[in-house]
Amino acid sequence: MDLMNIDLASAIESISLCHESLNGSCSKSTYPAAVRLSLYVFFGSSVVLTVVGNLLVIITVVHFKQLHTPTNYLILSLAVSDLLLGGFVMPPSMIRSIESCWYFGEWFCKIHTSTDIMCCTASILSLSLISIDRYYAISQPLQYKSKITGSAITVMISISWGISAVVGFGMVFLELNILGIEEFYNNVTCMGGCILLQSVASSTVSSLLSFYIPGIIMLCIYLKIFLIAQQQARSIRDICMQGGKTGKQTAVSKMEKKATKTLAIIMGVFLSFWLPFFICNIIDPLIGYLIAPLWFDMVVWIGYFNSTFNPLVYALFYSWFRKAFRIILLGKVFQRDSSNTNLFTE
Repeated sequence: MDLMNIDLASAIESISLCHESLNGSCSKSTYPAAVRLSLYVFFGSSVVLTVVGNLLVIITVVHFKQLHTPTNYLILSLAVSDLLLGGFVMPPSMIRSIESCWYFGEWFCKIHTSTDIMCCTASILSLSLISIDRYYAISQPLQYKSKITGSAITVMISISWGISAVVGFGMVFLELNILGIEEFYNNVTCMGGCILLQSVASSTVSSLLSFYIPGIIMLCIYLKIFLIAQQQARSIRDICMQGGKTGKQTAVSKMEKKATKTLAIIMGVFLSFWLPFFICNIIDPLIGYLIAPLWFDMVVWIGYFNSTFNPLVYALFYSWFRKAFRIILLGKVFQRDSSNTNLFTE
């Protein structure tokens, strides 16, 4: 992350135009070759990690029959949104960030922006659905299978993607994001630029739907899960103490610490990656769009990195996913009957 601390503004070598032959062209900031190369390596590596990591998750859930469960279908939905973000959104964004120009046309700019919003929203909503699934699994284990059925998961995933598509494509193609600020938008847009400018109403509604409401839901649910886990651990510990089973007591203590650490990682990663962007997204229209484009671009990429880390947090945390990844990477996935491999044994 040292590259993110580089003061790119001070490293600008020259300022020119994105399209020298066109009137109304955006200005282009040209950075020294060493800076540009370093950024391409850094962002390019992030794109590869995002695509490969989430592709492994998708192949794992789809291929191994043992993982065809409601929880893993939610993880599959999360991985699909993150894969689309890494494969379709991040590469053009990388070029735009480093070259400081958009060279892919106005129409593709709208497609790219809409897909960006849709994938990020779908990713965040999928995390919320996973938290709801985990809550029922821990708080109501006996009723879990009857409540969280395949049909229920299908409905949950469909709603999350539907909301994401409406927020993304509906807002951009209906131009709801610039409703009321059309004159200002026309004055600041230029050829070779691809920015999402939002009014106060647009930024507030989209941020609530895409982040704040799902984030609050996640925070409340994981807090309840943590409290339930603590209560269950205390009950088991009391039983063990009454029976003099100190070994089990130690095991319960370790489980409690592991649960605490897991919840801290889940919420910590989610909030640390997305909170900076959505704070800026809410504040920027309120202060007259004074946040520097360079800073805004940086917090957008920090949000993207959540999709890079999701496979690590939500998949690699589980031993059976690690075993499945080894089978895939070693090519054993092509062996006969590999889909029936028992992933829950060492």
